[in-house]
Amino acid sequence: MALPYLELVLGTCFMVCVYLFETYLDIRQHTALKLPTLPKQLEGVVSQEKFVKSRAYSLDKSRFHFVREAVTVLMDVAILALGFLPWLWKRSGDVLLRMGFDPENEIIHTLSFLACMMIWSQVTDLPFSLYSTFVIEARHGFNKQTIWLFFRDMLKGILLSIILGPPIVAAVIFIVQKGGPYLAIYLWGFMFLLSLLMMTIYPILIAPLFNKFTPLPEGTLREKIENLASSLKFPLKKLFVVDGSTRSSHSNAYMYGFFKNKRIVLYDTLIQQCTNEDEIVAVIAHELGHWKLRHTMYSFIAVQVLSFLQFGGYTLVRNSKDLFRSFGFDTQTVLIGLMIFQHTVIPLQHIVSFGLNLISRAFEFQADAFGKKLGFAANLRAALVKLQEENLSAMNTDPWYSAYHYSHPPLVERLAALDELDKKMD
Repeated sequence: MALPYLELVLGTCFMVCVYLFETYLDIRQHTALKLPTLPKQLEGVVSQEKFVKSRAYSLDKSRFHFVREAVTVLMDVAILALGFLPWLWKRSGDVLLRMGFDPENEIIHTLSFLACMMIWSQVTDLPFSLYSTFVIEARHGFNKQTIWLFFRDMLKGILLSIILGPPIVAAVIFIVQKGGPYLAIYLWGFMFLLSLLMMTIYPILIAPLFNKFTPLPEGTLREKIENLASSLKFPLKKLFVVDGSTRSSHSNAYMYGFFKNKRIVLYDTLIQQCTNEDEIVAVIAHELGHWKLRHTMYSFIAVQVLSFLQFGGYTLVRNSKDLFRSFGFDTQTVLIGLMIFQHTVIPLQHIVSFGLNLISRAFEFQADAFGKKLGFAANLRAALVKLQEENLSAMNTDPWYSAYHYSHPPLVERLAALDELDKKMD
């Protein structure tokens, strides 16, 4: 006979253990951030003025992170211990009944529950988002948003959830109810097609709701990027500049698209910060390295394999009445089953995330080497340093913390890797 609430207790213990471990790493990182001097490898490379600003910014974010994570884990533990989710499920059914809907309809009941969860999430997360944006980011010169723009973006996100959420939720519930022994395959197939659809429509229909995308003007920068893409047989169809400066002065560049319809997007802040066009081209060379070395494809395949395994695991536990009762539920619905399953595999999720970070870091080193092979070593090095300075990224990082959390290697490691390539060539 199963012990009552055993899975709930174990799940909560796992969650607290992960929090304690990550807090230990956060303390190590905070200690590294407090160091008053640059790493030796960055002395004479990064200006002292930028280091002082970066240190202050990183410490502010670190202190805020401690508070946010502590509040989050306390709320999560309270939600589980006090049976908030089963209570909310019942209350959402009561709301439907008063509105004249049938709470026994799983799709409608699930949507009602998710609406309540979304309201709860928005209310509890709003103070942290406001403080992060209008205090920390503003204090260090990054925030460019007005309060109106902030809430407008939030409302757009809510409306998109209202429009896209119901058909997706309904489809998932239908598949689980009708999937039978091939449920994992059907569920994975649906999510695979959905991910392809979202990757297609997001840059075309959704991203323009939040930012303005304009073609990069004719000139030497456009010509250099197009020539680089052509030399690598990269099927570049469009080259955009996005007005990232309307919200933040952080900078970036990325590419997207399928098959022969590739697009490159430059943040306007990147163009403003890198006055040397060759540095921007070096950044693009790095991004094209990911494409040429098929990193995006490998990452996509890895995610799909993990998704399939995850759905397979869900099918093994979704009919366990004891598991649902352990978390306080007297009904076995699709959404609740997925939520419980996600909670019970928290340790495994973090291990997988760590492994994906290791792979991502290896890909970054390879893309840097690719850029160097194309002759952009000096400009890539200069661009990496400039982006580190302008974004006030942490100069001192704890090796354990960065290995666990960072999908990109710290600047010190990337510059050292480029130096090592120079030595091998010599």
